[in-house]
Amino acid sequence: MTSHDRGALAKMVMTLLDHWKLTTEDQAVLLGLAPNNRTALTRYRKGEPIGTSRDQYERVGHLLGIHKNLRLLFPNNRELAYRWMSTRNKAFDNLTPVDVIKEWGFAGLLMVRSYLDHARGV
Repeated sequence: MTSHDRGALAKMVMTLLDHWKLTTEDQAVLLGLAPNNRTALTRYRKGEPIGTSRDQYERVGHLLGIHKNLRLLFPNNRELAYRWMSTRNKAFDNLTPVDVIKEWGFAGLLMVRSYLDHARGV
């Protein structure tokens, strides 16, 4: 993947995180960054390439996959699709999907993704 592609990916995922109305700290944690790493978030927002680490690259892929699932599950309710990540869910012991990812890290990201894949019958 070229630097230009990784820059487009960075802008795309930052737009998504903004739609989800997540705090700066939550955005950083979901991307596998230190909670106070506002600098990287600002750079990504400007279209600077997302990190080349496999962890971060895979996180972005799963976040975009979660978004795709939510848009397909709630095709007529964009607000619900965007709010879902911050809404408590019985399937996650009444935690929000964001809380699950913050608590479990990459494994939590996979839990949320697979929950939505299953909900879609994938």
